[in-house]
Amino acid sequence: MRRLRRCKIIATIGPASAKEETLKTLHRAGADVFRINMSHASHDSMREQVRMIRAVQADSGRPIGVLLDLQGPKLRIGLFKDRAVRLELGAIFTLDSNPEPGDETRVCLPHPEILRALAPGHTLLVDDGKVRLYVVEADATRAVARVEVAGEISNRKGVSLPDTEIPVSPMTEKDRADLEAGLETGVDWVAVSFVQRPDDVAEVKKLARGRALVMSKIEKPQAIARLDEIVEISDGLMVARGDLGVEMPLEKVPGLQKRISRVARRLGKPVVVATQMLESMINSPVPTRAEVSDVATAVFEGADAVMLSAESAAGHYPVEAVGTMNRIAEEVERDAYFRGIINAQRAAPEATGADAVAVAARNVAETLDAKAIVAWTASGATALRIARERPSAPILALTPFPETACRLAVAWGVHAIITRDANDIDDMTRRAAKFAFREGFAFVGDRIVTVAGVPFGTPGATNMVRIDFINETAAQAAGAHCATLEVAQ
Repeated sequence: MRRLRRCKIIATIGPASAKEETLKTLHRAGADVFRINMSHASHDSMREQVRMIRAVQADSGRPIGVLLDLQGPKLRIGLFKDRAVRLELGAIFTLDSNPEPGDETRVCLPHPEILRALAPGHTLLVDDGKVRLYVVEADATRAVARVEVAGEISNRKGVSLPDTEIPVSPMTEKDRADLEAGLETGVDWVAVSFVQRPDDVAEVKKLARGRALVMSKIEKPQAIARLDEIVEISDGLMVARGDLGVEMPLEKVPGLQKRISRVARRLGKPVVVATQMLESMINSPVPTRAEVSDVATAVFEGADAVMLSAESAAGHYPVEAVGTMNRIAEEVERDAYFRGIINAQRAAPEATGADAVAVAARNVAETLDAKAIVAWTASGATALRIARERPSAPILALTPFPETACRLAVAWGVHAIITRDANDIDDMTRRAAKFAFREGFAFVGDRIVTVAGVPFGTPGATNMVRIDFINETAAQAAGAHCATLEVAQ
């Protein structure tokens, strides 16, 4: 199954899509990665969803990524005597540690860590910002606030703290249990919610121990303040625009999306743009023009992947949503302006052998109009460094490890293939050509560029770039649909 686009599509599984046949249809429509949201999934349902994804993978013959999205800490107010109260503009309202039901003057905030961290001048947002409170007085047991945006608040509504760094881990006990269950089941990526510091990511990576890659969700102002450090330690990034748009002014989100995308690309880390991309397709078979433009902007920016949330999880048109996103991405990548915009964002390579080889492969492929760059990779790092260059030629990643192939399902322009490692240089070039031909990327007479490391099987040893032709004299390989092609340098 050869995709005609470089940008990947992530589809969230939910009640509308949690059937094997539906997942198969979504994959055919364009989904490269499936997201399991642990805010709504039990361990048993998560395991069943992974089983179905792997069954679809076996049926299609293509690696599919599984992204486990951890819930993170849910900060909520307590209960009210009458279930809900209306706060008037300018009124004084207190959040405290008293567990008694609240009223129009106060409510319990059952998070002592928040009360200790709040200070005068901080803002609290209740129920996704529908009510905004400004702290005028605070100590370890209470925070007295003035109502700046009036409205009704009810039992257990969520609280956001855009100005406050909470000195706790984003990993709750539930998250730890979910993470371990996901790792045992064989997920490929783990998304960490409400990251504030690099230490938050380091904690999850320590728990994962390399069994899955870690994606940081950038959704808090504190993460923006330390963005470079967080990107450096993360394996991937998600621009989580929903919570980011709650905790920061909405008009800042588009610029932050571009900033996060470009920092991630500069450091060679996959970046996913998420939240409300085709929101109207939850209830409509067609998106709004603004949503189409939003998805197109992310593709023009060179995002590794764009993500559907409720559209595919709970919407009435999950297949149509994936198909629409697929068509938008394909059309953008055919646009006359696309290549110029992508090239203009290219960052200078780092002074490493891997970057030097990646830049050389891209330059050679574009100079010679090579039809594919074929990268032999164990960990996936070589393919990711080449993807960082956003070459015009597709990237074929040949790896002996199924987990590497599935992890690369989120990476821009990478078509991963599971195969045994090369024995020697002749075997390397011969099979690189075979797969480029078999997968429909190159044909007799075309050039390909092959990237590998010698000695073979040594992670991090990428040090070789070869130019090869696919000759007419190639012999037929076993199987009715492919040929083994002889290669001449």
